[in-house]
Amino acid sequence: MTIQQLISARVQAALAAAGAPDASANVQPASKPEFGDYQANGVMAAAKQLKTNPRELAQKVLAALDLDGIASKLEIAGPGFINIHLDPAFLARRAEAALADDKLAIELPAPQRVMVEYSSPNLAKEMHVGHLRSSIIGDALARVLGFLGHDVVRANHVGDWGTQFGMLTALLVEESQQGTAQLELNDLEAFYRKAKVHFDEDEEFANRARDYVVKLQGGDPEVLALWRQFVDVSLEHCEAVYRKLNVGLTREHVRGESAYNDDLQVVLKDLEASGMLAEDQGAKVVFLEEFKNQEGEPMGVIIQKKDGGFLYTTTDISAVRYRHRELKLERVLYVVDARQSLHFQQMFSICRKAGFVPDSMSLEHIAFGTMMGEDGKPFKTRSGGTVKLIDLLQEAEERAYQLVAEKNPELPEEDKRRIANVVGIGAVKYADLSKNRIGDYVFNWDTMLSFEGNTAPYLQYAYTRVQSVFRKAEDYDATAPVVINEAAEKQLAVALAQFEDTVKDVADSGYPHYLCQYLYQLATLFSRFYEACPILKSEGEVQASRLQLAALTAKTLKSGLDLLGIEVLDAM
Repeated sequence: MTIQQLISARVQAALAAAGAPDASANVQPASKPEFGDYQANGVMAAAKQLKTNPRELAQKVLAALDLDGIASKLEIAGPGFINIHLDPAFLARRAEAALADDKLAIELPAPQRVMVEYSSPNLAKEMHVGHLRSSIIGDALARVLGFLGHDVVRANHVGDWGTQFGMLTALLVEESQQGTAQLELNDLEAFYRKAKVHFDEDEEFANRARDYVVKLQGGDPEVLALWRQFVDVSLEHCEAVYRKLNVGLTREHVRGESAYNDDLQVVLKDLEASGMLAEDQGAKVVFLEEFKNQEGEPMGVIIQKKDGGFLYTTTDISAVRYRHRELKLERVLYVVDARQSLHFQQMFSICRKAGFVPDSMSLEHIAFGTMMGEDGKPFKTRSGGTVKLIDLLQEAEERAYQLVAEKNPELPEEDKRRIANVVGIGAVKYADLSKNRIGDYVFNWDTMLSFEGNTAPYLQYAYTRVQSVFRKAEDYDATAPVVINEAAEKQLAVALAQFEDTVKDVADSGYPHYLCQYLYQLATLFSRFYEACPILKSEGEVQASRLQLAALTAKTLKSGLDLLGIEVLDAM
């Protein structure tokens, strides 16, 4: 149980004992040190409910509140807030337990089988900057959930089916006859653009492409073999990006739209059997009463087009069925652009109404906004083209390399490149993850690569700063007791104890920026502690204890950044 949960449970019991059994204990970290370490502010709402004086009720709550061994001081503030000052000895024991455990003594929740669907590019084209947010937000959530002991299934639901593959296959056959296909395939993006021009301008070619789509969906062996070439080349591009990004997606996590092709007709029949399917202008549609169009009529969700083709809604429904029936998932997180919100709401609604998933299976859309350029428009090249993700990451490394070379010109080239990789990629990822995912954000090289403020380089440097302390320390006792006497020591210890609350909040809410905010606060408090409480100049038990707090800070920073998929270095 986290500290916040522990205190909340005790306050809840005290509220009930004070005559407010239906009241809700609202316990949060205090906003200022003078307010204590935590503050309970559920008393006023309870007093209003009971029609009594808030301070009088707060007195009754205090009389019933059992925080022995947890809090050293309790006080009523304002109209009925309860300020809770944690006992330094309690914090010291929490710190010692965290130091002795690989997972910082976090109490693991009941494990769930959870899927995180993320990245999910359309194949036959290179990944672009629009794939960045899904890839890194999804990976961070998968890491956090795995850290907490959940059985995490990563899913890369790639777009590997449809008209574009008929178009590409037609061109591949044409180029093969001319002996240039392999050369073209080396640049998949150029190959795709060429196929698209042919498709748009040459009706005969377009008809051949449509024929290949039919053959592909029908399982024609020759066309399937060509299709696999495109899939393999596309996935090689994706894997190169994932390695560069330090994202944990591999081939084993890929299950594309094609995997559900055989089930689409079954989905159609099952929806028909449930009475949900209607025909509208030749298409098969599900009308949902809870979603209205501008005329106030139920919106129709197309399951099958009038030409017999299926949409990705149908594929997603099939995927949900598979995930429930075959994978036995309890929770599925879809890390997809916020512009798809209506699609997911409707798809989830259809799955539940049709009985394809039980109420116990959680389906969640982890929506995110757009990465914008400094002009306030979606991030593009100077010429207005799409920015390839691999190019962006290479530029990040090069910019970081220039900073490292200026700061430490004497470093060996290999070290400069290694630091540039860790700092550059970390900066791009953290700049994104530190923002509330719901909103858009402006991409700015100077801000994200700064060693000041809430950035990855600042946190990475904070970690190396702690490591430098240990390089200077001589005899470090890793089993020494933690003793907390100074205010800066206590503030740091409180923050260290809140790591568990933060990680669990991220797992529950799907907001990685909570962890970023926490790590930045921790690094800031360590800096204050470092200035106020000399470590190497102190002696004996005091020095040993402060080294322990420094060690736990480094361990927590490293663990937290790793959960975000960001590396650290012992020296920069």
